[in-house]
Amino acid sequence: MTTTAKQVDMATAISSALDDGDSVYLAGFTHLIPFAAGHEIIRQGYRDLEVVRATPDLVYDQLIAAGCVRKATFSWAGNPGVGSLRAFRRAVEEGVPNEIELEEYTHFGMTARLYAGAVDLPFVPLRTFAGTDLPEHNENIRPVESPFGDETVYAVPPLEPDVAVVRAQRADAQGNAHVWGITGGHKEAAFAADTVVLSVEEVVDESVIRSDPNRTLFTDDVVDYVVEEPYGSHPSYAQGYYARDNEAYLEWDEVSSSHERVEEWLDEYVYGVDDRREYVETLPTERLLDLEAGTKYATAIDMGDY
Repeated sequence: MTTTAKQVDMATAISSALDDGDSVYLAGFTHLIPFAAGHEIIRQGYRDLEVVRATPDLVYDQLIAAGCVRKATFSWAGNPGVGSLRAFRRAVEEGVPNEIELEEYTHFGMTARLYAGAVDLPFVPLRTFAGTDLPEHNENIRPVESPFGDETVYAVPPLEPDVAVVRAQRADAQGNAHVWGITGGHKEAAFAADTVVLSVEEVVDESVIRSDPNRTLFTDDVVDYVVEEPYGSHPSYAQGYYARDNEAYLEWDEVSSSHERVEEWLDEYVYGVDDRREYVETLPTERLLDLEAGTKYATAIDMGDY
């Protein structure tokens, strides 16, 4: 397999793609959340970022606690299945470590914005905000009259992040990638963003990607950087590779109980390691073995000649 200029390590991808003050969308929904990229952003000390995501999850709690964030654009924020994002709340309620601005939507409102950005629409109409008070708190949710009747709906503007980091199970070195399982807003985020970092569990030969085109969610024309990063989604999961580390989500609820404890955690697991490989080495071997998937791929099928 020939490595191309697109395939780089995570440190290079982040330093090349991101600037202070950028808007960044770390994609993934339930699985394939780019924790490794989030940790690299923290390690490189970025500031004044607008972090954008449907369901911020732990990775945004960590970015906020590290002082990287000036604004969070989101839909629902929490530690899934556990409770609140404590660092998120401290920043909003107490300004620790710094105050952050909020811009809130529903999940559908966020994905509609991504869709508009992906297909270059000036806005998308939707009903999801009817009966809520979100339009009173967000000037980007605006009532519009239907051109085909007298109905009033709401419109949201396109979302076009400066940088999107998306994950996939596997890709070739050019950036053609296979995804299976929940896709969330992966594809829309990639097509909406100016610069795309694709992080995968493994880089494979182009022939592997071509063997199953129905799984190809990203193509090389939208990808700027390709990073091979095993366990790049831990503690979330990568379907077919490893399971969700529920213990880590419970642990974060304890760790994030104070800003001082979060700083200690960051010192050990982010600043105290050089890269994802070293992070993974800090995790107990037995725990990783328990998370590993028994079978990586779906049962093979005969697709015939083409």
